[in-house]
Amino acid sequence: MLRFFLNPGSHAYLRGLEAEFGESTNSIRLELNRFEAAGMLESFTDGNKKVYKANQKHPLYKEIRNILHKHIGIDQIVEKVIEKLGSVDKVYLTGDMANGIGSGPLELLLVGDDINQANLNKLADKVEILIHRNLSCTILTPVEAKRYLKSNPGRLLLWVNDDINHSEQ
Repeated sequence: MLRFFLNPGSHAYLRGLEAEFGESTNSIRLELNRFEAAGMLESFTDGNKKVYKANQKHPLYKEIRNILHKHIGIDQIVEKVIEKLGSVDKVYLTGDMANGIGSGPLELLLVGDDINQANLNKLADKVEILIHRNLSCTILTPVEAKRYLKSNPGRLLLWVNDDINHSEQ
């Protein structure tokens, strides 16, 4: 259920989750029903499919999301890496984790005009030890990022520099 609370735009249907988790539809259905009964998930129909997504209005939604960020290490990445680079405009989570699949390395896309790759590598190495997870960072200029993001929709905006325009998120 990581996908629902890590990425607020994420939604899934029963058969898709069955394929993703390799579990029986019955066990997944039971858990989805429990989360929905607790008000943490909401559902809607799309054709003949029942689609689930996180209930962002649930009183615990933000807390669960914050806990996941801490568990995954996103808070450490922002605190120890991004804010120390100084020239980062935006940071996106990409790859499996952005789609709510909790395994593998954290794949980050850093957008900025003058990001020091050597400094980023040193900081990322230190954070990997803290979060016990591999980190893969890609640096793109804003122009390159715009093209990349159009052709790669599986991403989650993690951080935006408060001094830049927030029009594209």
